[in-house]
Amino acid sequence: MATPESAALAPQTQTHAQVEKHWYSVWAVPPEDVRARLKKLMDGLRAEFGGPQYEPHMTVVKAVSLRPDDALDKFRSACQGLKPYIATVDHVATGFCVYLQIHPTAEAVETSAHCKSHFGVKSSTPYMPHLSILYGDMTDEEMKKAQEKATILDESISSLSFQVSRLALYKTDPGDKTLKSWEKIAEYSLSPN
Repeated sequence: MATPESAALAPQTQTHAQVEKHWYSVWAVPPEDVRARLKKLMDGLRAEFGGPQYEPHMTVVKAVSLRPDDALDKFRSACQGLKPYIATVDHVATGFCVYLQIHPTAEAVETSAHCKSHFGVKSSTPYMPHLSILYGDMTDEEMKKAQEKATILDESISSLSFQVSRLALYKTDPGDKTLKSWEKIAEYSLSPN
């Protein structure tokens, strides 16, 4: 029989409310040959314009604050039944960064919507698939130069097309401008069947 003294000595377990939340994102991961090509392009841009280093990816679900176990459960659940799809670059663009604008096919948009629904993310703006190739604090003129440099470093980048067959869950702290804290938590291979 437990006494108040023995209950006080029992190991303490954390409740859900006590588990620290982190920021998580879901990314579409390019295949290895495309990843290598993109890394080379990104390294070339960073050599001239600076900016943090990060893995090539297309954001499917932007950063959402969750407990670690909840994020992993939602990710696994969201990946079930998703099929690979083709991503095709429309052009090199600028805005919040320098990026490759990906053609918003029904498959890309539906994959994002499906994953967002599992993560409880609602958005009033349409999904804009893109692959960021350079982050940093740049003027509009510097971004324009980086945009031009991207097509010099890889002349056919605007016609790149590849299959997205892997999604990854990353811990992505939006406050970390160095991006050094970004960490892959899990990866899932999409099945064509």
